[in-house]
Formats: sequence, structure tokens, C-alpha cells
Amino acid sequence: MKQRGWIAAVAPGILIAATGVGAGDLLTGSLAGSAVGLVILWAAAVGAVVKWFLNEGIARWQMATGTTLLEGWATHLGRSIRWVFLGYLIVWTVFVGGALVSACGIAATALCPLSDDIGTSKIIWGIIHSFAGVLLVVVGGFRLFERLMGLSIAVMFVTVLTTAFLIRPDLGEVVRGLTFPTIPEGGLGWVLGLLGGVGGTVTLLSYGYWIREVERTGSQGLRACRIDLALGYALTAIFGMAMVIIGSRVTVSKGNPNWALDLADQLARALGESGELGRWVFLIGFWGTVASSLLGVWQSVPYLFADFLHLRRPGLEAERTAIDLTATTSYRVYLVAISVVSLPLLWMDLPTAQKAYAVLGSFFLPMLALTLLIMNNRADWVGRRYCNGWLTNIVLVATIMFFGYVVVRTAAKNLPLIFNG
Repeated sequence: MKQRGWIAAVAPGILIAATGVGAGDLLTGSLAGSAVGLVILWAAAVGAVVKWFLNEGIARWQMATGTTLLEGWATHLGRSIRWVFLGYLIVWTVFVGGALVSACGIAATALCPLSDDIGTSKIIWGIIHSFAGVLLVVVGGFRLFERLMGLSIAVMFVTVLTTAFLIRPDLGEVVRGLTFPTIPEGGLGWVLGLLGGVGGTVTLLSYGYWIREVERTGSQGLRACRIDLALGYALTAIFGMAMVIIGSRVTVSKGNPNWALDLADQLARALGESGELGRWVFLIGFWGTVASSLLGVWQSVPYLFADFLHLRRPGLEAERTAIDLTATTSYRVYLVAISVVSLPLLWMDLPTAQKAYAVLGSFFLPMLALTLLIMNNRADWVGRRYCNGWLTNIVLVATIMFFGYVVVRTAAKNLPLIFNG
């Protein structure tokens, strides 16, 4: 299903941006802007750059070896890592799915409530979005998915940037926040949140399957990957910065289960005469953000499960590369499972579900950076031309140290709260 033209050149990068930006980025960006202002805009940009290095490493492994990173783990790092990853993937899937269906329920309720009770409307809309995602993935295939995600990300970015423009931020403060990295008093936690929250976690692995869909290989494929990842993460950084700008004009409460609706109402008041327009523009952008993220996760995460099952069949590397994973029973079973096991979390408030997702996601990033540091520095595995450069190694080591610290810090603080409600 090889594609030609500019769409094929940028599609996987657009998909990674649309899938990686979700309710967490909206909440973290707006909270950070509300708490400390525009001084930490630089953190959103740096976070996107770090994710570029991680995803470029995934693409480089695949272009060098012809195998996905998951296949590489199984081949070179032993069987145990596959089973550890499977257990982690299942738990992560439940919480990320729950956060996404809850966010979609809230976003759709803000636009078209189905009941006088916001909680009931959220649950109904969440169920509708969950099963609609399954239907779109199964019936439409990759081509429809690609087009819908392109439309969603256009809506998402145009509306959020329009909202940020309507706010009329101080351009001098914006420039200073971007060009002079500063951690204000009491702002370390928000810097950590922006650096870690921009651009997804486990969904980074999905990129390997999307570039296989458009049949990228070798050094030419790697050049294309670097370009479309640069575009995707540039959009991600801009989105994150726009949310910081929006948050800087309002007061956002982290514990408020209806924080998005409250944020929209506050924006309307802050914008004065254009307030009602701004409110609707933001709400449409919010819906586009979380709906595209849900569709991206529903389409991409079953790849990982299906690939895992095929890895249990040793000696079939050529068959695994040629097989259409989306047509396998394991892919479709996991797709349906995501849509069902996520639904009970609709009765959990969104900040709690999002907190669980963020904590679990933070465990993945240092592991990913560590494996890229090991595997992409082995010339006998990838060839010298595909080995990490010195800058990449520095970024990976810094990522391991930074996110390792975040894992310990967030797990110690939040895991008891998550499991005790």
C-alpha cells in the first residue's frame, strides 16, 4: 500500500503528533501556565526535542535492521523483556484507555450534553467514542485512519492556536520564556511535567508500524523519518506552548473533574467581547485533541500486542515483516479489548485517570532510552553508519537520569493515591 507525494512524506509524523497530544498535554500545559506563567515555555520545546531523539532512535533501528524495536528487544535482549513489556502494556492500556474515553466524554458533553447530569452525559459520550473508534479502525483501515487523523490535527491546532491568539499574550514575555530557560520558584514540578508530558510515551513505538505501512527502508527512509518527525514534534511543541499561554490567563484547578469546562468558561470571561467565540473554539479544539488521541491509540497499540504474539514463533522474521498485523485476530481482539476494559474508568474522574496514566507512562521512557543506548551503539547489530552519534548518546543518558528521577519521585508520591482512590 505504498503511497506517493507529500502526504506519504509527512503522514507518520502527523500521526505521532496527533496521537501523542492528548488530555494530559492540555491539562499539564494549562496548569503550568496558570501556576507560573510564560517563563517555562522553553520546557515544552525541549520536551518535544527529547521525544524527537527517542523516536529517531526507534526509526534508525528499524531502517538498519528491518525489524521493529519490539522485535529487536526479543532477539537481542532475551525473552524476559517481552513478558515484562506485555504485563506493562496491559496495565498501561487500561489506564490510558480510561483517561481517553473520560476526556472524550467530557469534551463531547461540553459541546452537546445528552443529559442534565454532566456525569451521565460523560459516560454515554465516552462509550460512544470508544466503540466508534473500533468501528473506524476496523472498517476504514490505515488509509481512513490517516485521513481522519490529518483532519483532527488540523482542527486541533487551528482552534488551540486561535484561542492563544485571541488571548493576545505579551510577545516580549513569550520570547523571553522561549529563549531564556528559567525555573521559577516553585516551578520545578511544572518544568518536569512539561518535559515529560509532551508527545506521548508507549505510543512512540507505534511510529515503527506506521513507517512500515508506508514502506520506508534504509538510509532514504531514515531521512524521511527525520523530516516528518521534525514536523510532528514541531507541531507538538507549538501545541504545548499554546496551552501554557492559554493557562497563563486563567486559574486552573488540578483537582476539578470538570477542569476543561471551567477553563473554557474562564477563557470566555478573559476574552471579553470575543469570549463566546473563544469558548467554542477552545472546546472544539479540546474535542479534536482527545478524539484524535483516542483514535490513534485504538489503531496503534494493538500492533504491539499482535507483534508480541508473532514473536513467539521463532525463525519467522521474513513472515513477520510481510504480514499485515491489522488483519490478524490478535490485533482485532486487543482493539476490542481496549474499547471494553477502558469503560469502567468512566466512573473515575479525569484527573485521577490521567494521573494514573502519567505515572505509568513515566516508567517507560527511561527503559526506552536505555535500550536505544545499548542497541543502537552496537555496530554488529545496526552497522556503523546507523550507530548513535555523540549528541544522541548525551541526550539518551540525560533522559535516563532525568526520567529515572521522575519515575522514583512520581511513583513514591502518586502510586498510593492511585490505588487507594
